[in-house]
Amino acid sequence: MKKALLCLAAALLIIGCAAPAAMAQEEKAIQVFVDNIPVAFDVKPVIQDGRTLVPFRAIAEALGVQVEWDDASKTVTATDGEKVVALQIGSKTAYLSGTPVALDVAPVISGGRTIIPLRFFSEAFDCAVEWDGDNRVVSVTSPPREMTVIGFYALGDSKTSSWTNLFGVPYPETAAGNTDIVGEVALGWYSIDRDGNLLTKSRTGWLRPDGWQDVLKAAGAYGLTAEMVVHVTDGDGTITALLGSDAAMAAAAANIVKEAAQYYQGINLDFEGLGLREEGEQLLATQSAFNRFVRLLSEQAHAAGLSLTLTLHAPNSAYKGYDYQALGECADTIIIMAYDYGTKPEPIALVAQAVEQALECVPGEKLALGISVPNETPESLLSKVGLAKRYHLKGVALWRLGLLTDDMWDTLRAAVAVRDGIPQSA
Repeated sequence: MKKALLCLAAALLIIGCAAPAAMAQEEKAIQVFVDNIPVAFDVKPVIQDGRTLVPFRAIAEALGVQVEWDDASKTVTATDGEKVVALQIGSKTAYLSGTPVALDVAPVISGGRTIIPLRFFSEAFDCAVEWDGDNRVVSVTSPPREMTVIGFYALGDSKTSSWTNLFGVPYPETAAGNTDIVGEVALGWYSIDRDGNLLTKSRTGWLRPDGWQDVLKAAGAYGLTAEMVVHVTDGDGTITALLGSDAAMAAAAANIVKEAAQYYQGINLDFEGLGLREEGEQLLATQSAFNRFVRLLSEQAHAAGLSLTLTLHAPNSAYKGYDYQALGECADTIIIMAYDYGTKPEPIALVAQAVEQALECVPGEKLALGISVPNETPESLLSKVGLAKRYHLKGVALWRLGLLTDDMWDTLRAAVAVRDGIPQSA
């Protein structure tokens, strides 16, 4: 009898311990990631008849598709500009561009939100969907999308050669390499002094290498646009002095355009460090001076048939000397340097905030998300490109060629529509 009681007590103890664990597993929230970015829901996703249902608007916005709600018919509609998906509350028939599709589970209203079958909706827009039942995680990967990919080309060493990373073979050989992904090269070979003189060797290490014309020739053979990068930092007041002199600004603009018109298709102005410790009238004066210079350079560049790209600190960085609104009116492209926030990989929330703040002033078709490759992994790179997709940006800019691993190139090739018609050799 005593033995039986002991067995019963042990059994009850096991059941007592197992029940909370089972309940915890049952109650564990379902997480949804789109392009490795977590999706926030104000109503929790649920599983019904083996299908995951999620709030409609949140998942649509995460996929970058436009949404509408018709209260009269209780119908939700989403479109990416090509496909149109329509679902009606309580109906197991959805419509994909007018064609009826049977659903396993009907959309319902829960907590005041319309929740819909995640897999059907995602796959309707050509996304890949994976379910991790053990961790209750849904991973959605959006399809490759056309976008501009800018690669910064700067000096490295034998292990971090921009040439080898781009063309896939050692200098001076050429091959298609990764030119199906990169469409523009930003050639970091120039600086400028406080008097407006163009420099091909600077104190910050930016210099034009021997054989630089071979790079231009190879880029042209593979259909790459080449931009002349002019890089200056304001640590010693060089930019401040330049912007304080009308004569120096005029000389700088003329010298930059003259060089660019001979060898390049565009100019990339990378003036860093403005507005770090300024505020009030002093900050406005710095912004105004930089605006004047960019406006002057823009007018001359466009008159010469050159594009103008500005590489700028992010709006949520410590450097506030950049008036995105005014600069966006002058530039063809603005690269948001949304990095160096202090942790690696770069925190997705701060990068998204930088993009959102830039979009308040500049249209998405003019914005490229700058990505610091040394600060990222292949997985985090996917999330950064995913942000560019989600916000319909012009593209991404990679700092720098020579540092991307094979896994990173594979990530880009899966996320970005490759360029057609690239010759295999030149």
